[in-house]
Amino acid sequence: MSWRPWLSRWSQEWIRSREPGQEDPEILREGWLGFAPASEEAIAAAEGRIGRTLPPSYREFLLTTDGWRHAGVFVDQMRDTSDIGWLRDIEPFWEESWKDLFDENPAAEDGNPLGRGLLISREGDAQILFLDPGDVDAEGEWAAYILSSWSDGPRRFASFTALMEDLYATFHNIDQPEGQTRDDWDTAVEQARAAALAGAVDAAAQLLEEAEKFGRDRATVLRAQLQMFLNRERMDTTQSLRRWVAAAPGFANFRDDPLFTAELLPMLFADHAANARPYQSTVLQTAMLDERMHLVIGEYQARLRRGGAELEFGNPEFNALIRQALREHADDPDALWEAVGAALVRWRPRTPDHIAPIALLADPILAATLTPERGRALLSRPRG
Repeated sequence: MSWRPWLSRWSQEWIRSREPGQEDPEILREGWLGFAPASEEAIAAAEGRIGRTLPPSYREFLLTTDGWRHAGVFVDQMRDTSDIGWLRDIEPFWEESWKDLFDENPAAEDGNPLGRGLLISREGDAQILFLDPGDVDAEGEWAAYILSSWSDGPRRFASFTALMEDLYATFHNIDQPEGQTRDDWDTAVEQARAAALAGAVDAAAQLLEEAEKFGRDRATVLRAQLQMFLNRERMDTTQSLRRWVAAAPGFANFRDDPLFTAELLPMLFADHAANARPYQSTVLQTAMLDERMHLVIGEYQARLRRGGAELEFGNPEFNALIRQALREHADDPDALWEAVGAALVRWRPRTPDHIAPIALLADPILAATLTPERGRALLSRPRG
């Protein structure tokens, strides 16, 4: 990591993301979320105090800035060379609160990182950052962790650098700052869309997953379409639908968007029909709590009741071929999906954000016979 240029970008983006009156005068004046660099002597003194040599990426960070403000969203300030120390000594209640997590699995290879962690965060909103000297890689990097009061346990990163990159992504996801980083990820999302349509499903999915961490709603919509073909477990499908529904209002015209009205809505109703349970809300029921969605969902439901919302699988040429495949091969899943694959050459996206024929999954026969292998084979075909 070349710390100074990256942290300078982070600082400028943070300043631009503030509402009037939210700015910190010192940060605004300096244009810098950090502080003065630590000296080699200060780092050596800290290492002498804790009895360990700090990992390389954290040492280089301290030589760039001795501390950091607004790390992600929930940590207001990180510690500096004067007050880094062992978590068990500074804030022992974290280990006490989470010890059962490790007592349940005493044979865990890495043991309890909380009991030996080096606390590097100072002020935060029920969240801490720490490094683990008991988990060191070949380059001397210590594993790094985020632990929040609302989490299931500490979240591990391979190094301090990887931890900071995740905090940076969280800042982008929540605050949505303008700037080069946002523009670069939007460009990457468009590249991923083209890769997905070309059949490069893994490359597209990986790029979209990274872009989604930075809060790019378009990445969420595109990735959800791929995941619904690749991950066929019910919980995976539900999670993909929930993320898509949450991202949809971020598009100004989503109520009139064919991707929403003709692809997502049929999926929501199909998922509801298959998974509705007493005292458990389906994705459709949760979506209807949002007043922005309630009306459009209600209109679609009314059309269903009138018999005027027949499922269309896509553009007319593709729709006709799928209906033919269902008539001829409903009892033969292999032949059915071979016919669907052959029809894909006629499929066309409804919108620029449409990369997979999701409407297929709203049909109970097609949905029941789609395996991850068939889904991958379909997505690996160039289309559109």
